[in-house]
Amino acid sequence: MQWQAIVDFDGTVSLADTTDRILARFAEPGWEAIEEDWVAGRIGSRECMERQIALLHVSPDVLDTFVESFEIDWGFVAFVRTCMRHGVPVTVVSDGLDRTIRTLLRRAGLTELPVIANHIEPIGGDRWRLTSPHAARDGSCASGTCKCGVARSLGRPGTILVGDGRSDFCIAERADLVFAKNSLVAHCVQAGVEHHAFSQLADAARLLEEMLTGVVPAAAGHHLKDKIDG
Repeated sequence: MQWQAIVDFDGTVSLADTTDRILARFAEPGWEAIEEDWVAGRIGSRECMERQIALLHVSPDVLDTFVESFEIDWGFVAFVRTCMRHGVPVTVVSDGLDRTIRTLLRRAGLTELPVIANHIEPIGGDRWRLTSPHAARDGSCASGTCKCGVARSLGRPGTILVGDGRSDFCIAERADLVFAKNSLVAHCVQAGVEHHAFSQLADAARLLEEMLTGVVPAAAGHHLKDKIDG
């Protein structure tokens, strides 16, 4: 079995939702009402973010400087190193913004990690446009990034998911091993999805190391090392 690790970003690697912080600082009034439509299920996250990003007024250099101040869970570095030692590729897959993610990964020294997310680009002055190159083309998913589709496209049969929220609900039900925090824990409990709850990525890294070396059982009573080796 070949394994891949798919890691969410906002609320998982970053300690807060980076897009909400950007909108709160630089968007015109009205982005909160769009957010309420998404929370209520009236629109999908793709439409929500397209409309919200169109309300931004901030120059690229000011945006990048603001983002660099955001806090991240530095245990992510340990998690990536654990995966690398065992030949498990890590991909950051997010329904957030690629520019924000790459800025913070650069600060963490993880520029080599592939990032799959919504694309934000300046369109002149202080205005921006959002596109979603990894959305579901058949309309089966209203998210900007269809994580289930991404997992299939990466081409490895075994998926390790690390996530925290709504954008991870669907893929959590299809992944082979789930590390969950925040609302993803409640979803997994309600949906009967076997998972390992964590609060810090350093703890997830230690548990994954134990699973990969066969010290503790992984999901469904199996050892990941056995799956990888056989």
